[in-house]
Amino acid sequence: MPSLRAVAALADLRGVVTQPDRPAGRGHKLTPSPVKVAARELGVAAYEPQRLREFAGQLENEPFDLFVLASYGRILPQRLLDVPRFGSLNVHPSLLPKYRGATPIQTALRNGDAVTGVSLMWMDAGMDTGPIVAVERASIEPGESYGELHDRLAHIGAGMVSRAIEALERGEALDSHRQTGEPSITKPISKDDLDIDWSWDAKRIVDHVRAFSPQPAARATIDGEKVKILRAHVGPSGGVEIDELVAPNRGKMSGAAYAQSRKART
Repeated sequence: MPSLRAVAALADLRGVVTQPDRPAGRGHKLTPSPVKVAARELGVAAYEPQRLREFAGQLENEPFDLFVLASYGRILPQRLLDVPRFGSLNVHPSLLPKYRGATPIQTALRNGDAVTGVSLMWMDAGMDTGPIVAVERASIEPGESYGELHDRLAHIGAGMVSRAIEALERGEALDSHRQTGEPSITKPISKDDLDIDWSWDAKRIVDHVRAFSPQPAARATIDGEKVKILRAHVGPSGGVEIDELVAPNRGKMSGAAYAQSRKART
């Protein structure tokens, strides 16, 4: 969302492309994406194409200067990338070519990385393989969750987009270079990826919790009961101490409150 608002503040934003409405909540009611909601607030048309090649055909004769993508989740066909005059910029929350793909932030946290960043790149038909325009590194704070890191990197990325648009408006070319280093690919999250194995060492468990908090949340079995763990840390004795979790039919509670409730029921 910060990148969307950055573009809207600096350019003649002609439309926003987002994922189609999806069922959400207990009633599975069709719900618009946050991007679509923001587009409505900005008074901008929102497009939800099912077939991107067909969508490209609809845009080919339109005078677009630039496309900017952030967390769209689909690879754009070359036909669509060729539409804007300058090209298509992508905001990717990793130090490319490390952590290409769907889950760079979660992967950095699961791996216990101390540093990550944002890469601004020109898109090509590959998956996060285009030339790099700018990179900003960012330390990962101790205990920082996926949600917190995501939001911080999104604001960094928005600043990079703003500076790129301002340079193009001044008539300056955006220098870029090919990606260098060992590439790695991240994959979408499955339900099995959320599960904690209590045989892991304490730091690995805590990093796993951070990677999926607040959503979709790491899962673990405690005394035969499946819970979602939102916050945890490595205690003085070297073990995992749970700070916050969601218990079945009881909602969010502290680890201490959950332990007390377990004692009361035994």
